[in-house]
Amino acid sequence: MNNQSGLLQSVMTLADLSAVSLHKNPVVIVEDFWAPDERRYFREAMTNAAWKSLRELSNVREDFPQSGNWAKADIAPLEGQQFLARLQLPCIHDYIESFPNITGRHLGFSYYSYAAGDCLPTHDDTDQGRPTGGRRAPLRRIAVVTYLHEEWRPDWGGELIIYAHRNEEGAGSAELVPTHCIEPRPGSLVMFTVPRFHRVCRVDPAAGQHRRLSIAGWFMTEHA
Repeated sequence: MNNQSGLLQSVMTLADLSAVSLHKNPVVIVEDFWAPDERRYFREAMTNAAWKSLRELSNVREDFPQSGNWAKADIAPLEGQQFLARLQLPCIHDYIESFPNITGRHLGFSYYSYAAGDCLPTHDDTDQGRPTGGRRAPLRRIAVVTYLHEEWRPDWGGELIIYAHRNEEGAGSAELVPTHCIEPRPGSLVMFTVPRFHRVCRVDPAAGQHRRLSIAGWFMTEHA
């Protein structure tokens, strides 16, 4: 771990993952998690996906106004199995199983596409969704995002900013301080425990027709 300009960066390689604990390192960044051919596989799958823009997602649009018009799509079962097979990581299993009285384990991942002008305002992922069938909604425990585009340049924006609470005596309201500024590097993977405040910076017009392509979602637990 190093400290650059006051921002903590926990960048590691695939070989480091076997020793990672999300209890000790609640934000983990893995570069080159996906090989170029694997990214190409998911990008081709994205072309066949049924996309909905933010304007079509009324509930999400209400939660995240002025976020541009990014798009979201479901992952087909075959691609979903391929994705999850790579996420059978000890650090995920150990963190999820550390919660007591689990009655169910859930996950939810989608494709996302951000174009110039799109962003996601600061939030902490504690909106757990609506109960179904009289059952409480699962609790989001680990957020995951991974980047699938072919290239991304610093001037194109779209960074993931992660925050911590600023501990100041006498502060009237909770203030946030950025701890991680994560460039959406092709093939990289980011995991962090929930709740944790974060946002996606607006994609700059300099990106032109390039889109910030990702898979993002959560590992969740259900409790009685």
